[in-house]
Amino acid sequence: MRVGSTFAAILLCCAFESWSPGTQAFGEDWTEFRGPTGQGHSTVTGLPTHWSDVDNVAWKHEIPGKGWSSPIVLGKRLYLTTAVAKEAGDAGPQSLRALCVDAVTGNIVWNVEVFQQPAGVKIHDKNSHASSTPVTDGKSLFVHFGTHGTARLALANGEILWRNQELKYAPVHGNGGSPVLVDGLLIVSCDGADEQFVAAFDKSTGTIRWRTPRNMHPDRGFSFGTPLVIRVDGKQQVVSPGSDAVVAYDPQTGTEIWKVKSPGGYSVVPRPVFGLNLLFVCTGFNTPILLAIRPEGASGDVTETHVAWQSKKAVPLDPSPLLVDDALYLISDNGVATCLEAATGKERWHQRIGGTFWASPTYADGKIFLQSEEGDGIVLKPGLEYQELSRNPLKELTRASYAIGDGALFIRTERLLRRVQQK
Repeated sequence: MRVGSTFAAILLCCAFESWSPGTQAFGEDWTEFRGPTGQGHSTVTGLPTHWSDVDNVAWKHEIPGKGWSSPIVLGKRLYLTTAVAKEAGDAGPQSLRALCVDAVTGNIVWNVEVFQQPAGVKIHDKNSHASSTPVTDGKSLFVHFGTHGTARLALANGEILWRNQELKYAPVHGNGGSPVLVDGLLIVSCDGADEQFVAAFDKSTGTIRWRTPRNMHPDRGFSFGTPLVIRVDGKQQVVSPGSDAVVAYDPQTGTEIWKVKSPGGYSVVPRPVFGLNLLFVCTGFNTPILLAIRPEGASGDVTETHVAWQSKKAVPLDPSPLLVDDALYLISDNGVATCLEAATGKERWHQRIGGTFWASPTYADGKIFLQSEEGDGIVLKPGLEYQELSRNPLKELTRASYAIGDGALFIRTERLLRRVQQK
């Protein structure tokens, strides 16, 4: 077994035995944004290195509406969200929907409207009204549309089990952060222009169990972060990056455990990654900084004491970092790939690979998979030098991240969903 594959297996084991939300799904399933560990790793092997619009494509089907949420995989089914415009254009009323797709055939199993969104909701030109990736515990599906509502659905038929529309704040550019499950709670980051807080729903009933303000008062409060659940000092923490700070919370009570300030950071999108006793966090626009934080023993404001190193070179604004073995891999929005020594931040290599990027990188089968907005799937071999294995053009706008499961890559483009697998 490759060293990288071993590390991925260890991560998956840790995810399900130590600091994961305790899902009922199998390790090979891709149950949330960036997979079962939330960090872009899969133990699936036999994935293709090369594909095109035809080669190694088992099927491709059109998905109604528009959405940049990533698909998730549970067994032989995929789940994703979309927004179907009731009038031409993004500014009109929208039907916010959840879909179930047969992973073997690509056929839509069910397609359910969860919320109706009125006209006049403004979003960024690059965003969609359905950009939050759903999450499953293996029993239900949970979808989040920011201020427009959060819901729990039955996996079998999409029956809506509960809805909640109590989280109100002033989003800027629309919504984007995805929810996370931990110990019976569904936790979301809510960072608007007017107020910033983190909230937890009871996953069974949809009632709000806690709501904790960030108390940072940033000049630009809006962000789009997805929390990450980690285990530190024998206890779980929910790490939520936001404007001006990244904060860790007790998942059961919402009590703040520690914070690291990042003054001026806002519109934070990348999800943190955790390994080697370090938490790697990107601080957002306009001058993004990559922070390597030691969460062990952290309590209160640890800005001056628990940052191991930081970097400002080619830090991504949107794609999340990827940790493989002792290396941290980054892809910047403007197409610069970088490999850093994770423990020190020392650069091992950087390479301008072209294109622009929103999707987060993924590691599986001993390879790193990147997806550009222009539709190029770029496959790299991790290591001390840059090594590109293939470049696979689909020539379609792509901002969703990969999902991996059932022995295949699932790629969502602007119109289509594809199953890519080795023939």
